[in-house]
Amino acid sequence: MKIKTGLKRRVFEVFNVLFMIFMIVITLYPILYIVFASVSQSDRLINFSGILLRPLGFTLLAYEKAFEHPLIVSAYGNTLFIVVVGTCINLVLTAIGAYFLSAKDVMLQKPIALMIVFTMFFGGGMIPFYLTVKELGLYDTLWAIIIPAAINTFNLIVMRTGFAQLPESLSESARIDGAGHIRILFKIVIPLSMPTIAVILLYYGVSHWNAWFNASIFLRDSAKFPLQLVLRQILIVNNTDAMTQGVDLGEQLSISETIKYAVIVISTLPILCVYPFLQRYFVKGVMIGAVKG
Repeated sequence: MKIKTGLKRRVFEVFNVLFMIFMIVITLYPILYIVFASVSQSDRLINFSGILLRPLGFTLLAYEKAFEHPLIVSAYGNTLFIVVVGTCINLVLTAIGAYFLSAKDVMLQKPIALMIVFTMFFGGGMIPFYLTVKELGLYDTLWAIIIPAAINTFNLIVMRTGFAQLPESLSESARIDGAGHIRILFKIVIPLSMPTIAVILLYYGVSHWNAWFNASIFLRDSAKFPLQLVLRQILIVNNTDAMTQGVDLGEQLSISETIKYAVIVISTLPILCVYPFLQRYFVKGVMIGAVKG
């Protein structure tokens, strides 16, 4: 039986489609603008005004100059180290903490959970944080970026909620067969919670990739700078001198603009490539933390 579609329903559907197309355009255009600008000829770009719908000419000079920056390559390596090592540490410690908080009949579980949640709303402040990192001997090391951010309370609560939804009978059966807590966690709980793990992986990975503030406080050796801190120097401080050497003074201003766009593409592309592989888990993993607290 064919259901008749009323006029109001049709108007709503047309409006909804037009609205979604509008949202896609205003979301996608800034990305396309940056990509088009990064491969445009610098002299044409700096004199252009209006909506950029295609590259103004085509050249990869901005990318060549960007990779000539003495810190870009080392910053990429530092950021990859922070993301890979930091995310692994994050996942392991968060999973252990979430397993403890989701277990049944654990001594002092509620007081410990309250103390953990307390850290979401109150902190010691920047000066105690700085002094703690310095006294631990982490100052001017990449571990100063990784260790203090080992566990995020919000991510811990989301993972704990996902673990709590697993049937208790699975853990009981494993304990009867002689399995310990470590084996239960890594052989049963984590494999059955992959949507939650994937979302937390994305949260931690993006957080490490975009982090620059702690690096600006705790790192003094420029060879240890992560990519986002170098990007900040290029975009905000306008430090493109190292990439415009050998260029005429009249062209330095125009090519500096295209270099900025190229650096943005270079720093954003890896995350854009990773996200599609985790996207199928994203909605399911987020809903786990939203349905049951």
